[in-house]
Amino acid sequence: MSAIIVILCLAAVIFMYFYNNPMKHGRWFMMRRFINWFPLGMSYAFLYMGRYNLNVSKVALGSLMTKEEFGLIFGAGTITYACSFLVNGPLVDRIGGKAGIIISSIGSAIANVLIGILTYLVLTGRYHMNFVVAFAILYSLNMYFQSYGAVSIIKVKAYWFHVRERGVFGAIFGTLISFGVYFAFDWGQDIVDLLKAHTSGPGSWLSTTMKGIFALDGSSIIPVWAVFFIPAAIMVFWALIDWIFIKNTPEEAGFPPFDTADASTGEMDRVFTAGDLLKRVFLSPLMLTFAFIELTSGVLRNGIMQWYFIFANEVKQPGAEFFLQNWGLLLCIFGIIGGFMGGLVSDNFFRSRRGPPVAIFSAFMFVMALVMAIFLTSSPFIVGTVSVLIVMAVTGVHSLMSGTAAADFGGRRATATSSGIVDGFVYLGTGIQSFSLGFLTTWNWHWWPVFLMPFALIGFYLATRIWNKLPDATRKYIHDVEKFDMIEV
Repeated sequence: MSAIIVILCLAAVIFMYFYNNPMKHGRWFMMRRFINWFPLGMSYAFLYMGRYNLNVSKVALGSLMTKEEFGLIFGAGTITYACSFLVNGPLVDRIGGKAGIIISSIGSAIANVLIGILTYLVLTGRYHMNFVVAFAILYSLNMYFQSYGAVSIIKVKAYWFHVRERGVFGAIFGTLISFGVYFAFDWGQDIVDLLKAHTSGPGSWLSTTMKGIFALDGSSIIPVWAVFFIPAAIMVFWALIDWIFIKNTPEEAGFPPFDTADASTGEMDRVFTAGDLLKRVFLSPLMLTFAFIELTSGVLRNGIMQWYFIFANEVKQPGAEFFLQNWGLLLCIFGIIGGFMGGLVSDNFFRSRRGPPVAIFSAFMFVMALVMAIFLTSSPFIVGTVSVLIVMAVTGVHSLMSGTAAADFGGRRATATSSGIVDGFVYLGTGIQSFSLGFLTTWNWHWWPVFLMPFALIGFYLATRIWNKLPDATRKYIHDVEKFDMIEV
């Protein structure tokens, strides 16, 4: 049933993409652009499956991996992810998004295979050293390659989507993230459940086949390592599709040059060094504001997405089992809603300004975290409900900041560097919450929502500071269009 719902959501997203055409592109341009972003998007979604499968394995490993150990491993990976953009952002700006997404998919697939092998060695008693250090190193390797993914998809987007269309692309970007979370949590948990299932009854053939493939030495131990091997195979498949179909720019696909009215308008012939690209971000108060908003969103995003899954497994939620059983699906649906709400509101009500919807979402997240703190031990249903609502809002923030605003103000030439560093701050925030909540929730779960609340307030304040910001080229484009419309009237 969940798979059908996800397919329907994907169909709705594709319909919205073709329906929303404010620039009046021709039919072939819209189709060719779809052929471009769909494989890119599926690659990115399955990169998420190869990222959050660590959460699924932690639950499956039980007491073998404590919350503090999980927090250390996940935190090490996220800090690596954040710092990688200093290298990978300028590199992708040089080599292009197509090469970047292929590097990301293949590299992450290899890292997932290595983590799967380590899991096998630990569970079968063949690894006798400190497995936390080994997991942290390999997960950090995985996250290094993962960091190529977001900047690559946004780099390609920057050449194919006009600024006035990017709110909706931000929604598509949020949708792809949401699909990836669904694949990670629900498909990942389904893999574990199939491996645990008895080999009799309906569907037993699939369980038997999977055990035959992944029980490497015929051991009776549940082969949890499959949650790493299967995403690795899927990522390799999509890397091949990317190599065949993706074009970095409309010109490569045979279309005339396309001015997207972002910050690169008028400087497409300029040569940027890596230093120039990094200065463009770190010397810009506006870009740093985007980055710190994303730091707060990283705390809230993974502070809910990661820890509710662990919380509901540790603290039973009577009457709200639905949330845990369908966590990936709920994250997918509400993430899509949040992405499209933010994108459509930004483009249609605020003239492609990204600050207003981000401020609204941040205020909403503060209120929801406060409600969670009040009802944490008294109403499991309210806790589950506000958790998915926070995910909805934070996906909207992330889509608008990393997926859209950073590209608008960074421009096509510096998109990967700008979006990468802004996205890197998401994972600095993720690292902060991972290290902190791994400790705090071991002491007392009440600190969980309380820890999140100040970050929502900080995000709200920073978003109000960028309320009226637009790239100069976008402002000029909107002014010229409105002037033309008035002349016509």
